[in-house]
Amino acid sequence: MAALDVSAPVPAVAPTTPTTPTRMDGRMRLVLLVLLVSQFMLAVDFSILNVALPVIGQGLGFALGGLQWIATGFALAAAGFTLLFGRVADLVGRRRIFLGGMGVLGAASLAGGLATGPEMLLAARVAQGLATAAVTPAGLSLLTSSFPEGPLRARALGLNGALMSAGFTTGAVLGGVLTDLLSWRWAFFVNVPVALAVLLVAPAVLQESRPAERPRLDVPGAVTVTGGLLALVYGLTAAGERGWSDPAVLAALAAALVLLAAFPLVERRAAAPLVPVRVLKRRTVVWGNLAGLVAFATETSLVFLMTLHLQDVLDFSPLAAGLSFGVLGAGTVLGGLFAARFIGRFSARTALVAGGVLQAGATLCLVDPPYGLLLAATFAGGVGNMLAIVGFMVTATSGLPDAEQGMATGIATMTQQVGITLGTPVMSAVVVTSAALPDGIGRAVLVNAAVVLVGALASALFLRRT
Repeated sequence: MAALDVSAPVPAVAPTTPTTPTRMDGRMRLVLLVLLVSQFMLAVDFSILNVALPVIGQGLGFALGGLQWIATGFALAAAGFTLLFGRVADLVGRRRIFLGGMGVLGAASLAGGLATGPEMLLAARVAQGLATAAVTPAGLSLLTSSFPEGPLRARALGLNGALMSAGFTTGAVLGGVLTDLLSWRWAFFVNVPVALAVLLVAPAVLQESRPAERPRLDVPGAVTVTGGLLALVYGLTAAGERGWSDPAVLAALAAALVLLAAFPLVERRAAAPLVPVRVLKRRTVVWGNLAGLVAFATETSLVFLMTLHLQDVLDFSPLAAGLSFGVLGAGTVLGGLFAARFIGRFSARTALVAGGVLQAGATLCLVDPPYGLLLAATFAGGVGNMLAIVGFMVTATSGLPDAEQGMATGIATMTQQVGITLGTPVMSAVVVTSAALPDGIGRAVLVNAAVVLVGALASALFLRRT
């Protein structure tokens, strides 16, 4: 037997643990710019038509009952199909779905601006909603998969949240300006050059990502969850118009309950499930999305409550009430910029808890507030709300491989859309429980603050410290 030569030098072994980058390179900045521009445009598109609805109704001859379908048709498509498109993006390619959705959005916006009747405009608005359902989760999954989990991803999501919030506010202001100075049609036309610019730049910047072997789409799961979401959004929207005791509302909500409850059972038996059961059992996915649902539902409904307070209690004009919410936009932008550093120093779980506590405390100050306190409290609440939202996005997309980021961001986008739809009808129902409007608003504000606080406590209890 040969002797072991212990005098021979031992070769150095290179470390195998990859280092996580802490600074963005040039390509990352370009990717971030393209995706942030697209998400900002989607946020603007969500709110840009709100102030133009009466003018659109007069110009195209909408019946009074049909005018709400301009918003409802968009919401149904955007919320109902977002999870399906998020998963399809994982299977056929996120860049492909992103670019296809942007193309549909540009074409639908052009058609809406050229609409000559209610039917054409409603079809364009539904197409915009479908495009939003495709672009939003595809864009978010491109963002999360382009930035490694950690500080860089948190920073990118924080900037995304800040610009989306700024987009909602900008859309409301821009819609009024375009409608007054030009025409409501420019609320559609403004999307066209932005969509074209993204379509020209994105193919050279964004990298495609899809599996080598494409699994079959889970059709039963897709039908179940999409049908359940459509029924849920329709039921919640109709409840705000007809009341919660309306037979159509009750039927829609019952159908939503049955279909969404059946979805996990369908997924257990699927060979290639739309959302694997192991993902549905992940603590970060379940509790992170519940926290996001609370954040979106409470803040959007709080804007509705404060609008009632400003216009119907303090006798503000619609323009003055709208400008008053500029402080809310400033607070959410600041919260989005601050969130990444906060999460990097503490954790996403701490951001959810701290953001919720700050938002709840600020909301409590809005029970019959004087104007100065209303401005200060809405600013602070905006900071807390955006801190919670970025914490929710980081939590809900963490711990999952890049191949499943489309599904994760699809679930998160679905949570966002349902939360936005859910908040206002629920708080409206609380307001009408009191004969006097100021008392009803105060009661709804207290309920709103309590829901936020419960959400923060649930995040503290059920999310593991990471």
